[in-house]
Amino acid sequence: MESSSREKIKISGSPEIGLIMATWGFFIGFAAVSLYGPVAKNLKEILGLSGFLMGLLVAAPNLTGSLLRIPFAAWVDKVGGKIPLATLLILAVIGMGGLSTLLYFYYPHLEPWMYWLILFFGFLSGCGIATFSVGIAQTAYWFPESKQGLALGLYAGIGNLAPGLFGMILPFALEAIGLTWSYIAWFGFLLLGTVIYILFAKDAPYFQLVKAGYSHEEAAKLAKEYGQELIPTGSLIDSLKNSAKHIETWALVVLYFVSFGGFLALTGWFIVFWVQSYDMELRHAGLLMAFGFSLLASVIRIFGGWLSDKIGGELVSIIAFSLILVGAIVIIFSGNTSFGMSLTGEVLMGAGMGIANGAVFKLVPKYVPHATGGAAGWVGGLGAFGGFVVPPILGLFVQSQGVIGYSKGFIVYVVLAIFAIAISVWLWKRYGKDINKPIED
Repeated sequence: MESSSREKIKISGSPEIGLIMATWGFFIGFAAVSLYGPVAKNLKEILGLSGFLMGLLVAAPNLTGSLLRIPFAAWVDKVGGKIPLATLLILAVIGMGGLSTLLYFYYPHLEPWMYWLILFFGFLSGCGIATFSVGIAQTAYWFPESKQGLALGLYAGIGNLAPGLFGMILPFALEAIGLTWSYIAWFGFLLLGTVIYILFAKDAPYFQLVKAGYSHEEAAKLAKEYGQELIPTGSLIDSLKNSAKHIETWALVVLYFVSFGGFLALTGWFIVFWVQSYDMELRHAGLLMAFGFSLLASVIRIFGGWLSDKIGGELVSIIAFSLILVGAIVIIFSGNTSFGMSLTGEVLMGAGMGIANGAVFKLVPKYVPHATGGAAGWVGGLGAFGGFVVPPILGLFVQSQGVIGYSKGFIVYVVLAIFAIAISVWLWKRYGKDINKPIED
């Protein structure tokens, strides 16, 4: 009877294909974090931008990339991951297409009013960043709980490499083929990648069965025969409401705002920092950002999660945010004159943010065990909002103090790190005794 049932119900795809395609979709979309960082200096000079407007431009993709995470993650529970992720990628393709077209016809003779159009295309392109939460859910539905840790680790680890890689490659492309054709090539890559995702991505068995006409109960029963353990309950809205009642949820939002929001913000900003502070070639600035910050933070995130299993996420957070604090202070005192100090500060901040990212999400199921999905939505979505908020503030320091403002602006991260350390200490004193035990209501 089971084999007959399986013959009638054809489920396409596999957990491996599900993981590969979710990771692919996240990788090509997440690269938008580096959209404007490498060209900020060019656009600032051509358009006559203030420091604030330059910072806003660098941050633009992170606005949609953070706020759209929550509703699109909720959509996954209704229709599966393919349609939401493909929708975000299509919006990003439209943004990149519009930007490429504008540059093709007008660059380098851009007019000041075009800034707002470039900003709008940045918002659209940033939709690809929001694929993170969709891909997390898409991957989790394909894998049993015993294998989700490795699968999600691979998904987040590989996908998070995109901004660093693109931030490193783009400066070389700018020198080889020019700004306009570099973005046209990026648009072509994103378009091709989106087509590949749409053609080969598959939803988990439950969603395929529902689309075939089965009821929720029938689809859930049959999906379990195919190894799918996680079945959507349709209660994400309740999960969001319940998790919002926990003060611990908002504490974690603040911590992730500093760590992951900081990662998004500085991935774009550090290229501007190196070019403007040390008159560095763009390609060298891209390499420094990638290896000294973005790639480092992505890889060391795994270590942060592992260490949290050993000594607790609260203590790891205290250590990680202390690294961020020290790194920011070192950059401030470098005063745009000591390359070695600035590089040391960048590395310390990258390591601290990566370790903190791993620690914070380790704490989500501990503090909100009965509404983990909703808590993850708040933490991931609002926390990433830091990538949009911080760069314009850094730009204000440049606007008011000139070039020295590039180093002095890191006072923002001194304040944020101290605040995050205080919250981490509070959590440690209140809950740190039980490293992995969920906190009961």
